[in-house]
Amino acid sequence: MIELPNQNPCEFCEGMAGRDDTWAVIGECEHTQTVINPSQYEIGQCCVITRRHVGTLLDLSDEECSAIIVAAKRVANALVNAFEPLGVLTFQNNGVYSGQEVPHYHFHVVPRQQGSDWGIGPPQLAVFEGAGRVQGTLHDSSSDGARRARVKVAAHKLHEVAALIRSNLPD
Repeated sequence: MIELPNQNPCEFCEGMAGRDDTWAVIGECEHTQTVINPSQYEIGQCCVITRRHVGTLLDLSDEECSAIIVAAKRVANALVNAFEPLGVLTFQNNGVYSGQEVPHYHFHVVPRQQGSDWGIGPPQLAVFEGAGRVQGTLHDSSSDGARRARVKVAAHKLHEVAALIRSNLPD
């Protein structure tokens, strides 16, 4: 069984219920909501989130899987139009050993820009020599304070960025 992070209440369920002022919806359908990520490791970073509270890819229905990819493609097109990135990174984590921090399925869609400090993937997943991560261990977040503080964005700015992305969604 895949170990999920402990979080009660679930921050994504709280956001969908309207109890988080940073929650800015970009798009939605029967099975998903696409939102701006409150942690902007890259400006415009979004998450496609299942409406149903499920933990991992293994828990999704076929309909949810299809809806997630359709929503991710749609927001990726909007990000390309809005930010003209060098590339678009998509990923999702399943379980604490993969770097999952919220026990609710979400699929990241990230416009990549020059000067990013992510390397070729999310920083918490680095296993390259010198990165300080040993395979098969939990990510030690004790040194992430400065990075996490840097990527927190005020609610009004998140809503502005979400509006820009929404205005670039394909019909």
